[in-house]
Amino acid sequence: MSADTPYALSHLDALESEAVHVFREVAGEFERPVLLFSGGKDSVVMLHAALKAFAPAPLPFALLHVDTGHNFPEVLAYRDRTAARHGLRLHIASVQEFIDDGRLRERPDGTRNPLQTVPLLDAITTHRFDAVFGGGRRDEEKARAKERVFSLRDEFGGWDPRRQRPELWQLYNGRHSPGEHVRVFPLSNWTELDVWQYIAREDIELPPIYYAHEREVFRRDGMWLTAGAWGGPRDGEPVEKRRVRYRTVGDMSCTGAVESDAATTEAVIAEIAASRLTERGATRADDRLSEAAMEDRKREGYF
Repeated sequence: MSADTPYALSHLDALESEAVHVFREVAGEFERPVLLFSGGKDSVVMLHAALKAFAPAPLPFALLHVDTGHNFPEVLAYRDRTAARHGLRLHIASVQEFIDDGRLRERPDGTRNPLQTVPLLDAITTHRFDAVFGGGRRDEEKARAKERVFSLRDEFGGWDPRRQRPELWQLYNGRHSPGEHVRVFPLSNWTELDVWQYIAREDIELPPIYYAHEREVFRRDGMWLTAGAWGGPRDGEPVEKRRVRYRTVGDMSCTGAVESDAATTEAVIAEIAASRLTERGATRADDRLSEAAMEDRKREGYF
């Protein structure tokens, strides 16, 4: 590059720079931030960017995972291994504990994703977290497309779109009243393809279920689900061995796999570039409950 050529950030550099700026803004403005970390690809990329934002200093906040009790074992193992490798404190809010002591009731359909809200809000209150980083992206779903980077939540964790603040020129307003908190989304402007291209560039390790592998699955509502303690399969749902991978990772009862031969990051990128379905639209049964399923959960305190 000659001296006369203006320097310009690449697309991924610009997205990373924005995320780093958000992390540093929150660290400077809030007292007790926490980063939601499930071991899913978005939370992995978010943690990677956060570590870069404060290097060589340690991460100035802990991790939090709302464990449904029906998570994929490969992802939980990756979660624990990653937290230990970086010497990070990991808080776990357990849906199972809330069911066992009667604060929550099991749903008839077996899915626990909608049950995460109460343990999440309890953990925020107990640990007095005033800013909670989440890996939500605007391209995932219609309700998330409305979301600000700094999302104000009331004392009950609820989201009111009318109370959200403008964010011109990357200026973020984190003011909140006692009892309120702010959800923060550093990856808001990323797409699924951006995430995977960043994973490739940074050579980030992911749980193996994101890549094509042989797995025993069964068909329900147009999705390939993994059998487990949550209650599947039912009568008339034969288990088959298929070569699949997961585009998104959540509760086993509502997260479907896609048939795929993409066993490398480069192959996944090519597959996503050719897809016309979002990852949640293709593989998340909990988003199919109604047209406003995600927005309803956000109003109740979910991400």
